Formats: sequence, C-alpha cells, structure tokens
Amino acid sequence: MLLSGKARLAGVIGWPVAHSRSPRLHGTWLDRHQIDGAYVPLAIAPADFAASIPMLSRIGFVGANVTIPHKEAAFAVCTSLADSARRAGAVNTLLFQNGEIIGSNTDGIGFLGNLRAHHVDPSAGPALILGAGGAARAIGAALLDAGTAVTFCNRTRERADHLASTLTARTLDWSQRHAALADFALLINTTSLGMTGQPPLEMALDRASPAMAVADIVYTPLQTPLLAAAARAGLRPVEGLGMLLHQAVPGFAAWFGVTPSVDEALYRIVAGDLLG
Repeated sequence: MLLSGKARLAGVIGWPVAHSRSPRLHGTWLDRHQIDGAYVPLAIAPADFAASIPMLSRIGFVGANVTIPHKEAAFAVCTSLADSARRAGAVNTLLFQNGEIIGSNTDGIGFLGNLRAHHVDPSAGPALILGAGGAARAIGAALLDAGTAVTFCNRTRERADHLASTLTARTLDWSQRHAALADFALLINTTSLGMTGQPPLEMALDRASPAMAVADIVYTPLQTPLLAAAARAGLRPVEGLGMLLHQAVPGFAAWFGVTPSVDEALYRIVAGDLLG
C-alpha cells in the first residue's frame, strides 16, 4: 500500500460500520493500481453526521460512501445533487470538490451492472420489486430509466403506493405476489427477509416464467433461501454481493482518478468468509 503525505483519502460512513466490506473492496483496488491513497471506515453517529461531513472535506478527504442509517441525511447536507440522487431520494456517494459537497446514488447503477454481469438484460421485461425502502426506490428508478416497466409490492401497501406515485410505477398487493409472477421477467427482493438473522422471504415460484431472473440484494448469506429456491426451479438467480462491487466503481473513479474493474478475483477477496 502506498501512503504518503499527499495521499487521497476516502471512506465509508455508517453507524455501525464495522461490518462493511467496502474498505476491503476499495483497498484491493488501491493496491492493484498502486494509488497513493486510503479508504477507511468512519463510524459517525446520526447526531454528529451533519457537522462531520463539511469537516471531512476540510481535513483532506476527497469523498466518501454513505450507508445505513445516513443516506437520507446525506441528501440533505449536499450542496449539489446528481440526477441519480434526486431520483432515489437518497445519497450513497459523496464527492468533495472546490468547496462543494456533491451527492449521487450509485445503487441503481450497481444493480444494473450486476444484472448484466449475470447475463440478464435489465430491459428484457417487466420487473416486480419487493419492498418500498431506499434500495427499492433507487433500483426502481434505474430500471424505469432503462425502459423497464416496474411494479412495487410491499407488506404495507401504502408505502408501495407512495413510492409508485413518486416514480410513475405500479403497485401490487402483497397477498397477490405469488399469483402475479407469470406477468414478470424479473423478481427483485429489496427487503431484509432472507438475510442472516431475519425470517425467510415466503415466495412461491411455481407460477414464474422459466426465463425469469430472480435477484436478491441481500448478500449475507450469498445464497439466500429465495435464490436457492430459484436455482431449484431452474430460474436465473442473481446474488447481491455483485451489486456492492458494481456500485462502488463510480465513486472510486471520481476520488482516485482510475476506473477499476470488477472481476472474479475481486469478488472472492470481498466475499471472503461468505464463501465458506
């Protein structure tokens, strides 16, 4: 690792942040490209967030990623917002430049990049998104911009209706999610169901088209119960870790001046213990 007094500094801001795999990811790219820089975890409490961001810029940071629970707070502190952030209603990438705090959201880019890496065309057909949180909004916006019809389905219908009205999409009642599968080419789980320590997502896939792709943004575990069921049904599973890798590319390029690549070696390094 190169690290001099001229090093470019970036990091990931969260509360907590110790679980983040982003330092491992960006650290690998920094080593690959022999860049004089560092990417560090920054545990910042919600009460301190708004005051901390301008300070990071003043002490030499070139930018940062933002994770739970700060994405909406990051939106509020930015002096300039990319269209991706406005569409998503949240910020996950900050760039400090000429006194400006520039916010963008790369979750949608990351999701589409991961689909393509799994040989799934995002515009191949209508998508059913389970959930109505920030990730659902970012992914839904990216799919809509790619020309894909999007339907949101959430356990609380009102949240799905509100999100759909914001993005000009459709909604489906949670109780109808099984029966409606034949109408979709892509199923996406953006909820925490299926994550380690959470209940599994109850999803009957017997009515799905044989060509359906099933994506889960959860990556702990790498193969969620939903993805395991998709594989057994002969569908096309798309795991969630790839989204983390692909969403990181634009930020790294902006901060360090090199556009990095996502490949199998990087995947194995970042996955680490998840591979078993």
